[in-house]
Amino acid sequence: DLATALNERGQVRYLRVEFAAAVQDFTAAIECQPGFEVPYYNRGLVRYRLGDFDEAMKDFRKVLELNPQFEDAALSLKQAILDKEAKQKRGY
Repeated sequence: DLATALNERGQVRYLRVEFAAAVQDFTAAIECQPGFEVPYYNRGLVRYRLGDFDEAMKDFRKVLELNPQFEDAALSLKQAILDKEAKQKRGY
């Protein structure tokens, strides 16, 4: 289906370090199928890599709302929280 195809294209772009294009694909996949948790997770990973911890945490929380058993999302959320706190302690 379209959401899966967009998610897969986003993953390819993510691996190519085309982060803006990957976020666009993951967002489009979410718009096609809002209950599909995987593109939220993938978009969260990109946002995390970009240092946008607040938006990454929103995506990881949405994944867990849709699928509480998604362990990688729970781990990623915890890491984003820790990294945001560390960043704040360093003063930037």
